Amino acid sequence: MKKLIGLAFAFSSLANMHCALANQPTTSEKFVQIQVEQNVTIGRAIKTIVGHYPQQAASIVGTALDLYPEKYKEIIHAAISAQPTLAEEVVTMAINKGISSCTSIVETAINADPSYIDFVVTAAAHSTPEQLTEIVRIAVITDPDSADYIVQSLAKEHPSKIVEILQSAIGAVPFVGEYVVEALLAVFPNDAEMVITTAVRESSAHREHVKRIIKTAQNSGVDAEKLEVYAINGGATTEELSQVLGHR
Repeated sequence: MKKLIGLAFAFSSLANMHCALANQPTTSEKFVQIQVEQNVTIGRAIKTIVGHYPQQAASIVGTALDLYPEKYKEIIHAAISAQPTLAEEVVTMAINKGISSCTSIVETAINADPSYIDFVVTAAAHSTPEQLTEIVRIAVITDPDSADYIVQSLAKEHPSKIVEILQSAIGAVPFVGEYVVEALLAVFPNDAEMVITTAVRESSAHREHVKRIIKTAQNSGVDAEKLEVYAINGGATTEELSQVLGHR
């Protein structure tokens, strides 16, 4: 009997969701508060609502962030975990509400579902372009395996900032140099000089990384003579070029 009563209450609560969400904002706020009480935590409440009414998810997340701004990490993580396609909208919303720093929001969103990292970083950079380099830095640190996607996505959106994007990515996690160079050369082959020279220069403290960057550029089809010039301008030595290109 207790189980039946519990199920009946749960179904009744869910059946009333649509009506509550369709009414005035104050009703929506009350509904979220009730769900939090019933689900113990805001995270569980968000997952429950988003799971049953994904079409209302953005509105509910916005209401939750207004009601519980100090719980923004839990709200963002729960929403994106339950519905990853919300990543871009949730990040934009959270940044625009000013509930925390852009980098903290980006980090939380990436941890919720790294597979949508390109949507997260482009949304963040669109909302706060003045923080582009910080967005790159925190994103690469949070998920270095996705550095190529991060850099490529942001460079497409901000092609005039390729140098700054490269500097921030390699400065944050030096070993990603070869991967971000490959990603950028695939999209911006005409900017090979800028990409290679910058990457080599930013990797100067890690000589093995310099050689890998040169090799990556060679494998990407950059003309050998031009590659030598670009690399030397970035600080590569003739010995390193000889070791990689093997013709000196």
